[in-house]
Amino acid sequence: MTTISNLLEFAEEGEWDGKYMIVQCRKALSPSKLPGIDHALNPYGGCEHGCLYCYAPEVTYTEWDEWTDVRVKAGIESRLGKELMSVKGTIGIGTTTDPYQPAEERFQLTRKCLVKLKERKRRIHVHTKSDLILRDLPILQGTDGEVAVTITTLDERISKIIEPGAPGPARRVDTLTKLTAAGLDTYALVGPVLSILEGHEREFVESITSTGTKRMYLDSLNDRHLLTKRMDAINIKGSQKAKEIIRSLATANGIKVFDVF
Repeated sequence: MTTISNLLEFAEEGEWDGKYMIVQCRKALSPSKLPGIDHALNPYGGCEHGCLYCYAPEVTYTEWDEWTDVRVKAGIESRLGKELMSVKGTIGIGTTTDPYQPAEERFQLTRKCLVKLKERKRRIHVHTKSDLILRDLPILQGTDGEVAVTITTLDERISKIIEPGAPGPARRVDTLTKLTAAGLDTYALVGPVLSILEGHEREFVESITSTGTKRMYLDSLNDRHLLTKRMDAINIKGSQKAKEIIRSLATANGIKVFDVF
């Protein structure tokens, strides 16, 4: 079992200098209402990506200025092993926070959980914005499941404004390309579809098509009070117009398009 004391002995490699709190994991899995996912697994609490459109802080009743302080769940792989004995269905990894945010390079909780899930032959569904997932490609290959890479814009400058702690768009497109080429069941998650895509839909869809993935999921901007205030401050909104143009272009390019809800 991983204890808080031995988790402090993490490797010193990497340049991550984020704020974190190590907590003992008491429950690894929680019920999920996301389509195709039965149980949610989030190795970390909070998320360093700090995406302005994220509604998770409000859902989890976390203050926005505390959201990027990472809670590292010590012992989660041990708890997961026990809980898997009594649950069935697909395990969603990263339903609330990104499982490959920078802290993962240091603490490797997602990797440990993936090993456990592969050993138990459980179906998984991974969501990420990070190219760090490529580190675990040998584990993911041969595992039953699918992987989604979130891409919201191709503009590196805009991405730094709305997703300041996340890898840039070019790295995400490259990640999706490599995951697909490696034989994984992948899709692009365009979530949320924002007004910044208006007028750039064709370029955006062509970039997604170039990855080789054959599926795309479209999500709308979640209408929550504090989230809306953050987005209004930079004059970016959800866009039904861009959503429908992307849907039409992607379908014409042979990509199957679905709505998240």
